[in-house]
Amino acid sequence: MVQRADINSVLSDIRSLRSQMMQNQRVEQEGQLNGTLDRVRKPEGTQETAGFGDMLKQAVNQVNDLQQTSGDMRTAYEQGDPNVDITRVMIASQKASVSFEALTQVRNRVVKAYEDIMNMPV
Repeated sequence: MVQRADINSVLSDIRSLRSQMMQNQRVEQEGQLNGTLDRVRKPEGTQETAGFGDMLKQAVNQVNDLQQTSGDMRTAYEQGDPNVDITRVMIASQKASVSFEALTQVRNRVVKAYEDIMNMPV
């Protein structure tokens, strides 16, 4: 049950990133229709959403944090720390693994999109 909650939280994070990216694309499309992105007016009191590069950097940092936490927990368990049990270590390890795999898939898609654009005839 605990593993399923962790997977669901990872999936919800991915979905929220996806919705943010879709919102950014809509704002860019509106800006292109108006002539420039500078003319797009944002409602007062809203925060400006991060660009793709910023979101990717945050994702890399989150995956790195998960892997470091997993490694620290694994080391603590191996050293016999009574506060760390094997189930928490395994859940942290799987969460780091799934996050890394998701990040790898995003990277692969970005590289594929770049290659497709570079291979387009001019």
